[in-house]
Amino acid sequence: MARPMIQVIDLHKSFGENHVLRGVNLEVDEGTTTVILGGSGSGKSVLMKHVIGLLRPDRGSVVVEGEPIEELDERELQRVRAKFGMVFQAAALFDSMTVGENVGFPLREHTKLSEAEVRERVRQKLEVVGLRGVEAKFPAELSGGMRKRVGLARALALDPKIVLYDEPTTGLDPITTDYVDDMILEAKRQLGVTSVVISHDIGSAFHVADRIAVLNDGLIAAEGPPDEVRQSRHPFVQRFLSLWFGRA
Repeated sequence: MARPMIQVIDLHKSFGENHVLRGVNLEVDEGTTTVILGGSGSGKSVLMKHVIGLLRPDRGSVVVEGEPIEELDERELQRVRAKFGMVFQAAALFDSMTVGENVGFPLREHTKLSEAEVRERVRQKLEVVGLRGVEAKFPAELSGGMRKRVGLARALALDPKIVLYDEPTTGLDPITTDYVDDMILEAKRQLGVTSVVISHDIGSAFHVADRIAVLNDGLIAAEGPPDEVRQSRHPFVQRFLSLWFGRA
């Protein structure tokens, strides 16, 4: 039986009069991929920032591997954050560094590995995401999909237990989106990582997710396996999903 890796319990967050999260409850099991779907301004990014301790809740709790992180000081939070890898929306690679230097950056910053060990780890992580022999290239020489893959390889460099993806398919054409979806699935298959994907891309969500949570008006409007969420009778979920399935 899978154990919960992340638990979000009655999470509330406001910024002035703007009540962004109004009591979010969510559980992410070890080794699964959960996609948090929602429109712009629905609170997806605010929720993700709570999961890695960048924001403190007004009320409620985020529990990572049994540890309520809102109770931790900054030094303890850094220890918990080491369990996470992050894939940013625009890959966020350093343009002045080669691919190999980008992927190796966290290893050089946070480990005492030798240069030979760093290079070998870089090679391994690039192979996981389906890239070989690109260490000497610069990000500008790569396609959008390849940059996303390099971003994932860098996120995997320190062998995190959890990978967070922030809108990984935004701005990509359908073929490249398919490549990125496959990348997420392959990382889970090869490494067994727990994945949380923040997205508004309905097609991608139903491709990669073990479970989907739809965020609306600061609450989870529907949550469960993709087929179950698709059958939800919640008015917002029906309307949101009809934008995709109504024309599919």
